[in-house]
Amino acid sequence: MDLTTNWGKIRNHFNKSFRSNFHVSIASITSDGNPTVTPIGSMFLNDNQAGFYFEKFTSKLQESKKKNICVLGVNSRSFFWISSLFKERFSTSPGIKLYGELGEKRKATPKEIARLNRRMKLTKGLKGNTYLWKSMEYVREIKFTRAEKINLGKMTKNI
Repeated sequence: MDLTTNWGKIRNHFNKSFRSNFHVSIASITSDGNPTVTPIGSMFLNDNQAGFYFEKFTSKLQESKKKNICVLGVNSRSFFWISSLFKERFSTSPGIKLYGELGEKRKATPKEIARLNRRMKLTKGLKGNTYLWKSMEYVREIKFTRAEKINLGKMTKNI
């Protein structure tokens, strides 16, 4: 899957993934060589095959020796899956993996904070929202280098 040509489709897929899951999963290797997966509810994709996430609860990603990561976004909407199972095929990929490299931690811009606040608007009055997303000050950028559709055999053959 060409990253540059399909970036608009990839961004659309990740937006659907966030709406159905409230997170994506980021995989990395810890400093002692063990794999780890971290759920991130605050990752955003930009226009330039890059993105960022707010760094608050991601201790395992920071201790990684290498900065190579893999981000998995899955569209988990029930209707999408039920209709695909009925038709014996997916109309779009149910999951996409993005491979990339973590950048440096930096202070979030007002524009980035506004994007987070828009995404979390639905949960604004809830106590958990305050705990999870109120004091988000720092982001870490990700530069993506490759994209891969999830392969589910016959169900994804023609995508």
